[in-house]
Amino acid sequence: MKFSESLKKNSDFQAVYGEKNSLANRSLVMYVRKNGLEKNRLGISVSKKVGNSVVRHRITRLIRESYRLNEHRFLPGYDLVIVARIYSKGKSQREIESSLLHLAGLHKITVNYEKDFD
Repeated sequence: MKFSESLKKNSDFQAVYGEKNSLANRSLVMYVRKNGLEKNRLGISVSKKVGNSVVRHRITRLIRESYRLNEHRFLPGYDLVIVARIYSKGKSQREIESSLLHLAGLHKITVNYEKDFD
């Protein structure tokens, strides 16, 4: 990820959750918080309820890759936490990417979102 870092500390995740600025679709939940930096920070959370470690890591990789491929569309200066829901299990790369971009558009943190889906 060229313009982003990963959220790693529990305190960083809790700060994003504390903003209570979240939107969800069937596969993912996205929490957003301004961070005052020139870059985005991405955190991914996949619960044990979703599946075993192989399934959880696969979903994590799909989300991270979806973000990496579309990183140029995201406005800088945000902390993002993506939480995978049970329904994301078994989804393809394209479906996860679509869910991620849908939520980013709802949060209005993408550039030219309307043109992407017309």
